[in-house]
Amino acid sequence: MKYLALIGALLFCLILAPLAVAQQDAHVQRLGDIMSATQFRHIKLWFAGKLQNWELAAYEVEQIKGSLGDAAQIYMEIPVELVANTIGPIQLIHDAIEAKDSTKFSKAFNDLTAACNACHQAIGRGFIVIQVPTASPFSNQLFSPRE
Repeated sequence: MKYLALIGALLFCLILAPLAVAQQDAHVQRLGDIMSATQFRHIKLWFAGKLQNWELAAYEVEQIKGSLGDAAQIYMEIPVELVANTIGPIQLIHDAIEAKDSTKFSKAFNDLTAACNACHQAIGRGFIVIQVPTASPFSNQLFSPRE
């Protein structure tokens, strides 16, 4: 009787394990959620660069790069060349951060913003217009570098 109960429990686990894995794989992040997170990172990137917190700016631009890569990989209907148009501005932002050059950073940031808007326009979402932030919604984060 003990063996039958043990075998029954094992069979039960073997049946449930694939279902649990399937449920984990079934969760795909919505494109709008990825883009909203990217928009927040865009804001943080701007204020970090504006206040010359190059370490934070480097972190935020890497997060943006990863999010855009995830969006392109998960949502194959987004034309690859539109996402690829952000590669140049992202590299220029990296270069400006390494050089600690605020002027180059601002130009590259504007180029990234324009690439985002061009993508939105091309996929029929031209009503989503991104701009250089004027105020930070992150009153709980210090953007100036720590000395």
